[in-house]
Amino acid sequence: MCGIAGVLNPLKKNKQDHHSFEVKTMMNTLTHRGPDDSGISECDYGVMGHTRLSVIDIEHGHQPMYSHDERYVLVFNGEIYNYIELRLALIQDGVSFETFSDTEVLLNLLITKGEKAISELNGMFAFCFLDTLTGEWIIARDHFGIKPLYLLKHNDALYFSSEIKALMSLSGVDPAVNNKGLGHYFTFQFCLGEETLFSGVQKIEPGYYHKGRGNNLEKSVKYWEIDYTIDDSHTEEFFIEKLQAILSDSLKLQVRSDVPLGAYLSGGLDSSAISVLASDVLKSGIPVFTGKFAEGPEYDESHHAKVVSDQINGSMIEIVPTAQEFADLIPKIIYSLDEPLAGPGVFPQYMVSKEASRHVKVILGGQGGDEIFGGYARYLVAYLEQGLKQSIMGGNEEGEHSISLSSIIPNLELLAQYKPMLSSFWKQGLFSSMDSRYFRLVDRSPDMAAIVCNDVLEQFDRNSVFSDFQQIFNNINSSSYLNKMANFDLKTLLPALLHVEDRVSMASSIESRVPLLDPRIVELVAQVPPEMKFQGGKTKALFNAAMREKLPPQIINRKDKMGFPVPLTEWMKKGPVRDFILDTLLSKASLNRGIYKKEVLENIASFSGVGARQLWGILSLELWHQAFIDK
Repeated sequence: MCGIAGVLNPLKKNKQDHHSFEVKTMMNTLTHRGPDDSGISECDYGVMGHTRLSVIDIEHGHQPMYSHDERYVLVFNGEIYNYIELRLALIQDGVSFETFSDTEVLLNLLITKGEKAISELNGMFAFCFLDTLTGEWIIARDHFGIKPLYLLKHNDALYFSSEIKALMSLSGVDPAVNNKGLGHYFTFQFCLGEETLFSGVQKIEPGYYHKGRGNNLEKSVKYWEIDYTIDDSHTEEFFIEKLQAILSDSLKLQVRSDVPLGAYLSGGLDSSAISVLASDVLKSGIPVFTGKFAEGPEYDESHHAKVVSDQINGSMIEIVPTAQEFADLIPKIIYSLDEPLAGPGVFPQYMVSKEASRHVKVILGGQGGDEIFGGYARYLVAYLEQGLKQSIMGGNEEGEHSISLSSIIPNLELLAQYKPMLSSFWKQGLFSSMDSRYFRLVDRSPDMAAIVCNDVLEQFDRNSVFSDFQQIFNNINSSSYLNKMANFDLKTLLPALLHVEDRVSMASSIESRVPLLDPRIVELVAQVPPEMKFQGGKTKALFNAAMREKLPPQIINRKDKMGFPVPLTEWMKKGPVRDFILDTLLSKASLNRGIYKKEVLENIASFSGVGARQLWGILSLELWHQAFIDK
């Protein structure tokens, strides 16, 4: 895992000293991503820098890496898990190697095949590959957006970096809010597509590569798209066996490491599966890391994690984050994120990563399970309404693979803790179109309206935000409601969660790997009939069946997964978190921000009219303003 930064420009040798200084400045902000090594490369068409966290071929693999003839140069962040197989194929084609690093494999693959090489990669990656003779370059990001990459046009040059803060460190760059991105944030708590919260900063989307020359971006290509063509020709047993085989192979690839390795373990299905499968491959127990809060049993599922840890004979390290640590560290965490997004769970994630970095250098996690296998309760909420609509009004929007109301009734008890969601969801728009209904399920702007100034919200075009949503939600070759929902979350929510995972792990200089996000797994599950993978409204039915013989019954049969909730409501009653939040939101800067309703902020001490999620939304946004915009 590493950090990359660079500047691409037309042939202007007289600017290279200045560009080298700029790249060094950016690299200084990325040291946490790669404290083991660093390098910088200058050529006629640009300057590229790299900071390295050494995991594979520790003694070699220095970057930027040049080809034998020094024509091509590469900076690369991530891991190519199938690099050994790719290396052997290249050797058979006559390519010689000087190292055993995946970087040299990627470099030679790009030299040999150009952008066609990207489709052969199984890994997490963000890279810039430059032809120093012609000035032509390829910039690419992995299938799911596990590794970040951003672009900024500035002073007749094109800059790229692993983190936005590095771009903001450039002389003459004045951080400003991107209003379109802010509209996305108020709606989803993350930005869609290429948008970021920073004006002028473009996010490379997952599954894309860009080609250009000098400072010109000439074309953008989506190299990977999920095919949802349903496979009706095979049984559930076939899909389960195939899934089990790919899961096993994914773990074999992703445990490759020349440094100590461990796993996150919450006690849920996803992290438990990864921990067990990894220990099976390694033929030994591995250290596992779990977190809990001391505020009560509703914030502690460590007993579930202990069951799995005991099964694999692993050593379990528990972290119990405190209110004082939240107050002390949350400004640093928001700065590490670059953008406020997702929920307060980023705090315990950061704390667990910080502790894990004291023991291992590579950590495995279960990210992606909910989006791939249909694990969100809102999918069941959506199908409850969909079933009612079909039963009352007739018709079939989903074709032959619809999920009936009668089939989901046995699992409706899962929604007992989601009464507020159901109440809010059915207030309006009942039985409307699929995209309208799912938009209401993921739309957080009604909650934000209680605390954000009306004139601020009115400047955002709600129809435009919904249109941006529709372009993603409806851009799929499937009429299945489940596939549309899961695909939207794979394209939007998952990259936001991976953004958090990347930043909290990199803040502690630890490499995080997510074995469920193997493209082969997603491609397989996309072809499974929806009624098979969402049997009777049972979340993660296929994954559960695939892991039934591997995991303890206590994990397989769980219906109380928590999702690492943070006791923010309890902490707001007294103590350091309450003091910190009041100091932040009642500061002169916050009150004069012009974003939040002053009367709400002034009553924030009584927690009047503000929920924990709303509170988090404005707290993280205000801390972001103070860290980046005010500065």
